[in-house]
Order: sequence, then C-alpha cells, then structure tokens
Amino acid sequence: MIESILYLVIEMKVKVFDESHEKDLEASVNAFLDDLESDLIDIKFSVAISTCGEEQIYCFSAMIVYES
Repeated sequence: MIESILYLVIEMKVKVFDESHEKDLEASVNAFLDDLESDLIDIKFSVAISTCGEEQIYCFSAMIVYES
C-alpha cells in the first residue's frame, strides 16, 4: 500500500512592536493590520514592568505573525 503525504508550506514573517503605553501599542498594531495584505497567522502580546527608584516603567509589546 502506498501512502501519500502532503506537506503544506507556509512562508511566515513577523513584525514586533514595543511601546511604553498600551494605547500606543493598540494604535501601532491596528495601523499595521489595516495595511496588511496577507493572511494573519497569530498575535502574541506581552506586558513587562520594572521600577527605577519610585518610578514604574511599563513595556507593552506585540508580535504579529503573518504570511509573506
């Protein structure tokens, strides 16, 4: 018996955004998605916080994975 195997090859690219405010990240990601002409595969979000003296520093980031 002969088995047939079909491989699906998807060429992917990533775009990374890094902002200090969540509204800035939202605007950047939405602008990118508005102009995206290929298929979206995934979006990963991350938030990091640190302190410097009395100040809290936030980092909001997103990685968009899309077809090239």
